[in-house]
Amino acid sequence: MSLLKNKVAIITGASRGIGRAMALRFAGEGASVAFTDIKRDENMISLESELLAMGVQAKGYESDASSFQHCEATVNEIISDFGQVDALINNAGITRDNLLLRMTEQDWDLVMNINLKSVFNMTKQVVRPMMKARAGSIVNISSVVGVFGNAGQGNYSASKAGIIGFTKSMAKEFGSRNIRCNAIAPGFIATAMTDKLTEETKATFLANIPLNRLGSGDDVANAAVFLSSDLSTYISGQVLSVCGALNT
Repeated sequence: MSLLKNKVAIITGASRGIGRAMALRFAGEGASVAFTDIKRDENMISLESELLAMGVQAKGYESDASSFQHCEATVNEIISDFGQVDALINNAGITRDNLLLRMTEQDWDLVMNINLKSVFNMTKQVVRPMMKARAGSIVNISSVVGVFGNAGQGNYSASKAGIIGFTKSMAKEFGSRNIRCNAIAPGFIATAMTDKLTEETKATFLANIPLNRLGSGDDVANAAVFLSSDLSTYISGQVLSVCGALNT
């Protein structure tokens, strides 16, 4: 398939998990893929090799998405290497869960910087080339807990809610330049983190999901492809929940 043929996509936090699934899915649709992560390790190298083997242009970049200077330098390098940027997927994120009474200032700041400030950092860098091209799609990975909250995740929920507000504002700010901005709010997605959960905890999750299964990285990737492709040219400022009807 070729929904993204001749498009260049930047995906942050892509060496593993949902980000990796998105990188592979985008390449499968013909996109050239530039992806970032905090360090160039075996995960980045293996993904880069896998993408190149699919016959698309691809490169991994070691970059700290929470650093404005890193993002500026990285995007400049990507544009030099790829010549353009058509889609940005802001996926970098972490959790540092705890009840508020036990949460440290460091854990609050770390989650806000990596999850929310990174979205500002990367979006700030890509909007100028997108404005020049008068086209572009920005997809921000939020979460269902950014919509309805979750005890013990005050920092994570706040960061993901902030992403939604930022998404809607950018959709209004850049719509006249034909730049779209949407968010995806995943529910419980099967990742290395959920693999560590007890069967009892997984059963509790499943009891609240009408589709009765955890989501996959591919479920989120499919939504990101749709929002980055020409199938969604009149969709902007929206939050697409990928959650098996958990948020209904």
